[in-house]
Amino acid sequence: MSTSPHASRLSQKATIITGAARGIGRDIARRFAEEGAYVLIADLDEAGAADAARQLRELGAKAESVRVDVGDKASVEAMIEASCRHFGRVDVLVNNAGIGSNKLTVDLGLDEWDRNLRVNLTGTFLCAQAAARVMVRQKSGRIVNIASISGQRGGVGRAAYGAAKAGVIQLTRVMAVELAHQGVAVNAVAPGPVDTEQSRGTHTPDTRRAYLDRIPIKRYGEAREIAAAVAFLASDDASFIVGHTLNVDGGFDAAGLIFDPKA
Repeated sequence: MSTSPHASRLSQKATIITGAARGIGRDIARRFAEEGAYVLIADLDEAGAADAARQLRELGAKAESVRVDVGDKASVEAMIEASCRHFGRVDVLVNNAGIGSNKLTVDLGLDEWDRNLRVNLTGTFLCAQAAARVMVRQKSGRIVNIASISGQRGGVGRAAYGAAKAGVIQLTRVMAVELAHQGVAVNAVAPGPVDTEQSRGTHTPDTRRAYLDRIPIKRYGEAREIAAAVAFLASDDASFIVGHTLNVDGGFDAAGLIFDPKA
């Protein structure tokens, strides 16, 4: 499996990708496999994870799957053990598992708030902590957390999701500072709006219009573009990048007033 121009950049890197049964996570898994990584597909959807791993193996990659509940410590530890059992190591962790939320603060229930923090923030913490313990013993490793532009800017209905993703960004910084001298690099990718099955079902025409009005490149991102950024941060090409959150957002965060000067 060598369709990527960087086919050997992640060669034999034992990689765990959470939430990789579908969507962006599945594209990340494929990109890593194309670059030579050994891939463990970890997802709450056990059947979906197994199917994703099977497809990668059919393409010639080394891939396995495991069921994981990222908010459960024992389940996360079993995931780490699975990587060590299958591949002997944990070289890369991609913390992609997450859930969305879009509800006004005054209408937000405590259950929804707690669920967002449990999956998006606590799940990222538990997985990163467990992987880091192995990586410190190895004296090497890469952790890439999937954050969001919603963790950087205020957005209507984003109280729970935005707060959790802001926590992911700060967790990335703290872990990076603590682990860099031990050979473990921690960074994050913050996607803007991405054209996925989920966004096509949940983004209303008004939501899409609001995004497109504020994105200089004038389109949604593609999952493959997020995957490329994650692969870069996981590789030695990013060897001097630590504690950084890479926005992959078509210029959304950089934009201020946007208008056509010729109009």
